[in-house]
Amino acid sequence: CSADIQELEIGMPLKVELKPNERIIVGNAVIRNGDVRTRFFIEGEAPILREKDILTAETATSPARKIYLAVQLMYLQGDLSNHHKIYFPLVQDFLAAAPSALPFDAEVNNCILSGDLYKALKVAKKLIAYEEELIANATGGERIREGGSGHPVP
Repeated sequence: CSADIQELEIGMPLKVELKPNERIIVGNAVIRNGDVRTRFFIEGEAPILREKDILTAETATSPARKIYLAVQLMYLQGDLSNHHKIYFPLVQDFLAAAPSALPFDAEVNNCILSGDLYKALKVAKKLIAYEEELIANATGGERIREGGSGHPVP
């Protein structure tokens, strides 16, 4: 009976494949793969971020990226109140400059309030893409549609 309870508590393991030398954060640890592709399974509850989804203070070079970094720190450290002090002023400043981003920020906020910080990160990533689109439009740059149609978006 206790084995059944353990299985229910652990749930489905997460299968992770890492490319050579790729990094991943699991809980408070950074794991770096060796020289060959690796597959492993993570059982249990821990914040997990792949290298491609990790921002640092040095790479958070725009307002939306700084918002993402604040949400990332909430997710990884599980400390919402400490990072709210950083997060909310960033959001207020961003919305003052780009009020059209309100739907993205509202969704991030709702995810945070409901405790789904991983989903909040995914939405914050969309906010970064939106910010890049706004900058491209403001500077007269063109952007290729995500659908791959090849037609530039003015």
